[in-house]
Amino acid sequence: MLFSRVRGLPVLTPGDAERLGVVRALTVDAAHGRVTHVRIGRGRLRREAVVAWGALRAVGPDMLIVRPSGGPAGAPPHRDLLGSRVLTECGEERGTVLDAAFDPLTARIGTVLTTSGELPAGRLLGLGDHALVIRTGHAHHRV
Repeated sequence: MLFSRVRGLPVLTPGDAERLGVVRALTVDAAHGRVTHVRIGRGRLRREAVVAWGALRAVGPDMLIVRPSGGPAGAPPHRDLLGSRVLTECGEERGTVLDAAFDPLTARIGTVLTTSGELPAGRLLGLGDHALVIRTGHAHHRV
């Protein structure tokens, strides 16, 4: 499933299918290559809801169903993967993130699609305010 296809999907509760809002963004742990939380937009005047990926009951192409939870306790800070600059650990520019593909059952990221091509998740080191940092994939670094 692509990150871009998840954005805007409705988020519902099981049973009565109460609409909680729509997916605003996905939070990732780049170092471990997985989606950790869903950020749910709840309207203009209501605060964003944050739900752990493990609290989802079902993920489909047209909606997410979430178990009721106690709230966003312990939610990590959010940094948007889509649109992030891509830098190697040596500081070399490698384009911008266009999208990312992940497995909705395991939340594992498979590939990150950038303006410079596809990156396997195994090359991801971290995601910060400034950029997505990746391994160069080379055994030796230029000095």
